[in-house]
Amino acid sequence: MNVPLLDLKQQHASLRDEVRAAIERVFDSQQFILGEDVRLLETELARYAHTKYAVGCASGSDAILLALMALDIGDGDEVVTTPFTFFATASAIARVGARPRFVDIEPRTYNIAPEQIESAINERTRALLPVHLYGQCAEMDEILSAAERHHLAVVEDAAQAVGAEDRGRRAGSLGRVGCFSFYPTKNLGAAGEAGMLTTDDERLAERLRRLRVHGGATEYHHDEIGLNSRLDTLQAAVLRVKLPRLDAWSDARRARADNYTRLIVDAGLAEVVTPPFIREDSRHIFHQYVIRVSPPAHRDALIKHLRQSGVGTKVYYPVPLHLQPCFAYLGYREGDFPRAERAARETLALPMFPELNDEQQAYVVETLRRFFA
Repeated sequence: MNVPLLDLKQQHASLRDEVRAAIERVFDSQQFILGEDVRLLETELARYAHTKYAVGCASGSDAILLALMALDIGDGDEVVTTPFTFFATASAIARVGARPRFVDIEPRTYNIAPEQIESAINERTRALLPVHLYGQCAEMDEILSAAERHHLAVVEDAAQAVGAEDRGRRAGSLGRVGCFSFYPTKNLGAAGEAGMLTTDDERLAERLRRLRVHGGATEYHHDEIGLNSRLDTLQAAVLRVKLPRLDAWSDARRARADNYTRLIVDAGLAEVVTPPFIREDSRHIFHQYVIRVSPPAHRDALIKHLRQSGVGTKVYYPVPLHLQPCFAYLGYREGDFPRAERAARETLALPMFPELNDEQQAYVVETLRRFFA
């Protein structure tokens, strides 16, 4: 049996007619950039995220970059974030001229460890940038408290967490600004690159709208230097077809995650395979179902075994950001963030998508059992 890490074809098959109609509507309008579907998606996504405003942009990476630009973060500033995340989180900080200041992760959720943030804050710190990794929100109460004490902005990297909740509050609504990615593999995926920013701050939303069109409030009149980061109307139209189904898909992912965990425990694998930890006060949307393998020496051999058996798998992320060559100038060394480094050695993702079925999951766990037998 072959079980892919992600299967987008099944989802598309159920939406094909609606997606085609949405695309034809955009072609008939010939409004391909910031058209009516972009405006409508912004309204609908703001409502979904429980914020007053949403601003579409070209990608999740640009969303973080635009957020930092709108907050006037630049040369000489520092932004506290996690080393265990996708590259764009820290690269956006560097691209505005600021310095990523890493702190280690909480070992169960893999999110930034709130209790370590305070020690990383200094007179140059301008913002905190937590990441809601794998679909589960970071512990935001402590993060928000630290930000309030030190008068810092909080930028949420919610690229993997659209619809996730922390104590009943939606990802993207807790900080000054939230950043989303609609890359095709995300829970809410476009047919290409697309991103969104959310905020309750009207002036910040207005500035984000300027910055995404080269910093101009009107065409050919530029108040500042911005980016060319506009959300395509075609992508917005596709996302509007998918958004009403997002909660059902997230619930299906949660059910699949519960089934994985039950199968792993029933197979007697809990001592060698640690299922994801789910906070009681969170809504985990399982962008990924990530297990930890013990001892870590087994991880790479297990990856090979899974692939040879037809099971899709991937490591998110094999090299923490503080050990990436491009960030060598920051002066970090191996051993500085042992929890993140350990997670990079021990974790791997199992297949996860809403249409995953019981037979496929049973095969995945049986494949795990055969490896450890």
